[in-house]
Amino acid sequence: MAANYNPAHQEGQVAEAIEEQTAKLPSDIYLWAAVGAMGVALALQCVGKKHLSLFIGQWAAPFLLFGVYNKLVKQQGHD
Repeated sequence: MAANYNPAHQEGQVAEAIEEQTAKLPSDIYLWAAVGAMGVALALQCVGKKHLSLFIGQWAAPFLLFGVYNKLVKQQGHD
């Protein structure tokens, strides 16, 4: 048990369910999703769909953040 464990600060049922499911996914899926979003954004930019390209291109950062969160959940576990 961690030294800073506080039973009053436990995860809710929804967070636990999400962590349990996302921990089953390999972390590189999120990396490939981010690279895919950037590729699709580039393709859309090339065909002149600038607004859609910017929208899809902004998905890369959240995918990478989901990957970091997934990695932390796998390494640290959840309550």
